[in-house]
Amino acid sequence: MRFMACFDTLFQTALDHMAQRHIRRVLRPVRHSGPVTVIRDGRELVNFSSNDYLGLSHHPALAARAAQWLHEDGTGAGASRLVTGTSAKHMAVEARLAAFKGAEAALLLASGWQANASVLAAILRLATEQGAPPLVFADRLNHASLHQGCMAAGVRQIRFRHNDLNHLESLLIRHADDPGLRIIVTESVFSMDGDRTDIARLSTLARQHGAFTYVDEAHATGVLGPQGRGLCAGHEIDLVMGTFSKALGGFGAFVTGSRALCDWLVNACSGFVFTTAPPPAMLGAMDAALECVPHLDEERTRLARNAAHIRDVVRGCGLSPEPSTTQIVPIMLGDAARALRFAASLEAQGLLAAAIRPPTVPPNGSRIRLALSAAHTDGMIDQLATAIPLALHQSAS
Repeated sequence: MRFMACFDTLFQTALDHMAQRHIRRVLRPVRHSGPVTVIRDGRELVNFSSNDYLGLSHHPALAARAAQWLHEDGTGAGASRLVTGTSAKHMAVEARLAAFKGAEAALLLASGWQANASVLAAILRLATEQGAPPLVFADRLNHASLHQGCMAAGVRQIRFRHNDLNHLESLLIRHADDPGLRIIVTESVFSMDGDRTDIARLSTLARQHGAFTYVDEAHATGVLGPQGRGLCAGHEIDLVMGTFSKALGGFGAFVTGSRALCDWLVNACSGFVFTTAPPPAMLGAMDAALECVPHLDEERTRLARNAAHIRDVVRGCGLSPEPSTTQIVPIMLGDAARALRFAASLEAQGLLAAAIRPPTVPPNGSRIRLALSAAHTDGMIDQLATAIPLALHQSAS
């Protein structure tokens, strides 16, 4: 007990230091009462922090198939995919996913963080075995899971300025004579800024320099591209990663690419080899989402229109939503304490919109991250548009 108390002192001191800098997090439970509403402390709030961009988390087709597959096959897969965890349903969902993404093959994984951290690490280790450490060209604002994948493989990143493909090109040229395989790692839509990568140019640069491309499509899948297939659709991208936990309304992750790539990951990716397979209910929701998403163009159009409107509202208040061009709209505030006050004002007005603070974003980059959904009604969007100016005034003090 005395030994544990010593560590508790360290933990508490660290927590107190976080609180002083307004970056300590606490868990505040909610009950989801709908795709875009939650109950917290007895009050219903309109949720503008969820990644459920199409409102599919409460779609009856997903719930019905999840329930059907649960009753057919039980609550768990029972083992990893390489032991006895693989079912015909896993194979069927992967085939449907590959067709949706226009790829030769697909592979399901447990979560987006796990996918990036373990898949990227496996690829980098293989590249290292070719005789020289790989040259990893990575966007400096890549998700933490992508940075983790590089660290797990012990590979140094050559970081290019956020979404600056001119800088990326200059780095590729600068290192043209260096040994090692070239690997470009980026996202198609960035989760904190809501901006998008020029995938066509990225693909061209990669081909010109013989680079392998790894693109995280977590926030684009279902929302952008033809029939919601993502921004990589129709372009030469070697590996596309995505999730079912955002616009696809469920849970889990995937990668798509060549058959040889996916077959190799079955053997070499620790996040696949040593993880229990996704359970039947999760597979059912995945399958139904992939069936629904291509037919939701009307919802995607409404989502884009509402996001453009809210960006105009933010600009009209003298704040910046830049560089957003998607359903993710940041309200840039800078100071963490002010971001917390802004979020508190919105909550007092019946809206849930989380304050995002370091280390999730860079120092002095605190913001409100608005995540819009096709399930938001016109009235909810109007409520948000009215609440933002008041929150700005109340957070300024």
